[in-house]
Amino acid sequence: MPESPGCYLFRDAESRVVYVGKAKSLRARLSSYFQSVDALAPRTRAMLSVASEVEWIVVDSESAALHLEYTLIQRHRPRYNVRYRDDKSYPYLVLSTSEEVPRARVQRGRVHRDDRRFGPYAHAYAIRETLDLLLPIFPVRTCSQGVFDRAVRSGRPCLLHHIDRCAGPCTGEIDVAGHRDLVDGLGRFLDGDATTVLRDLEAEMREAAAALDFERAARRRDQIESARRALDRQEVVGHGNDDFDVVAVHDEELDASVQAFFVRHGRLVGRTGFIVEKVEPLTVPELLTSALLRLYAERVSEIPGEVLVPELPDDVDVLADLLTEQRATHGARRGAVRFRVPKRGARATLLRTVQDNATQAHERARLRRASDLDRRSRSLRELGGALGLDVGPLRIECFDISHLGGTGVVGSMVVFEDGLPRRSDYRHFRLRVDANDDYAAMREVVGRRFRRLVESASDPARTSGTSGASRGAGFALRPDLVIIDGGPGQLGAALDAVADLGRGDLAFVALAKRLEELWLPGASSSIMLPRGSDALHLVQQLRDEAHRFAISHQRRTRRASVRASALDAVDGVGPARRQALLRRFGSVAQVRRASVEDLAATPGISRTLAEQVHRALGVPQEEST
Repeated sequence: MPESPGCYLFRDAESRVVYVGKAKSLRARLSSYFQSVDALAPRTRAMLSVASEVEWIVVDSESAALHLEYTLIQRHRPRYNVRYRDDKSYPYLVLSTSEEVPRARVQRGRVHRDDRRFGPYAHAYAIRETLDLLLPIFPVRTCSQGVFDRAVRSGRPCLLHHIDRCAGPCTGEIDVAGHRDLVDGLGRFLDGDATTVLRDLEAEMREAAAALDFERAARRRDQIESARRALDRQEVVGHGNDDFDVVAVHDEELDASVQAFFVRHGRLVGRTGFIVEKVEPLTVPELLTSALLRLYAERVSEIPGEVLVPELPDDVDVLADLLTEQRATHGARRGAVRFRVPKRGARATLLRTVQDNATQAHERARLRRASDLDRRSRSLRELGGALGLDVGPLRIECFDISHLGGTGVVGSMVVFEDGLPRRSDYRHFRLRVDANDDYAAMREVVGRRFRRLVESASDPARTSGTSGASRGAGFALRPDLVIIDGGPGQLGAALDAVADLGRGDLAFVALAKRLEELWLPGASSSIMLPRGSDALHLVQQLRDEAHRFAISHQRRTRRASVRASALDAVDGVGPARRQALLRRFGSVAQVRRASVEDLAATPGISRTLAEQVHRALGVPQEEST
């Protein structure tokens, strides 16, 4: 083992990564695992009991090791590293600056890397109320893409333009550059830079009044009032130039709650929080380091110059250097990132407020999860007991087939871990069979899925992420239970598929739709779970999710096939021109009804090609009469 800094990965017998750690000296850190079992923490003993091998990656600095550890944890989701759960899916106000004509909208979850987001807010209605106050000042587009495209085609702006809530970029009432200036102004205001906006509005109001243009002066007066009401919604917690974040932790033995408040230009502009499931023992400084890495990985362009914390994080200098580098690379401002522990004054009071929020969030999560976790554990125990499994199945995979009269056959695989959907591991299968043969389809789907499992066992680099094929990592995980949607026939087809691969160690069961019967391999009678039991609810949820996932993909495939076939049959219309036509007219039906002149007005479509498209797709004679 080298004495260099780096990261190490413990793997189990199936080559799955079960733990990722970092070290200043790999030899010193890894040696600590190989000692008397009694001297190890209980969770460390549990990890080592399933670990089969350890590997390490050498890097040139502690900062690189810290960043690599976070990247590896996000890629592999190891069982024995800390896990984060969002305390709540908070909504954001997003300015879609990645689009040519940006719009303001309410959005949860991930956003495009080039978009700007503000918040998070406690409620979606708080964002809409804020927009209602600011749109008279910054009348930016808020409509959906479909509404925008219809206005472009018709040449008529929607109602929002007529009530002065949109500048009308769809019909050229304002050019793209002018509209983007409005979006930038709204962004600056939401960032807390309201002084410039108010000063400009007041100057315009006085200028209009001096010119006796009292109507324009009254509009500016109303806009100033709207801006001040919007500012009143943002709590003042500092001076005008203060930009900092406040992060606090409520720590318990098995989990913790992290809360972060964001202050820009002295005003509280947002907050977020998440729950940490501590599958490894962590001190508060270690927990802060992990939590701050996660927080700013999602807000890399919003890293402030100062972060207030209750204790200095572990490896504080290394973390500060890493965040400073990221701030210089991705943020709008440069400068070092500093961590401070306020002891007195307004900032110490604010930190105590954030700490109270963390405590309350932990209590809410504990009460909410107590019943959920107990029910999930009970359902897994009941299901495992009914099927004769040694333990409750923590990872369950369910397979379903969907088709339309034997055509467009697709398969689905959904995954539940610990009784909850793991959507990142869901998979679609576009099948080679094209006939009404559910058995052949199920044989192909199950065979393809578990062939990947066999391949990953023989060549772990295929799915470990080291070869860049991280999308297949879910196929490298061995399920504790496989549910086949269907009866004994579908179950037999699935067993035939895995028998050829030599994986007879897998637990299979079929779920018949009619009476919710469970069929075990080789059984002469089915198993009927008690009505209303948690185990029955779990298998029904799995079956319904697999069916929904297969049906939705089958419908999308069929719609794409129908849409493509009509336009692809026209000579000279390739993917780019087909997309241009669909973007302009919205559907093949609208293309069919369009005149030659309208078709020729589409970018990339000549008059000759427009006539050809019109002849091939024109309205049939009986419809036109």
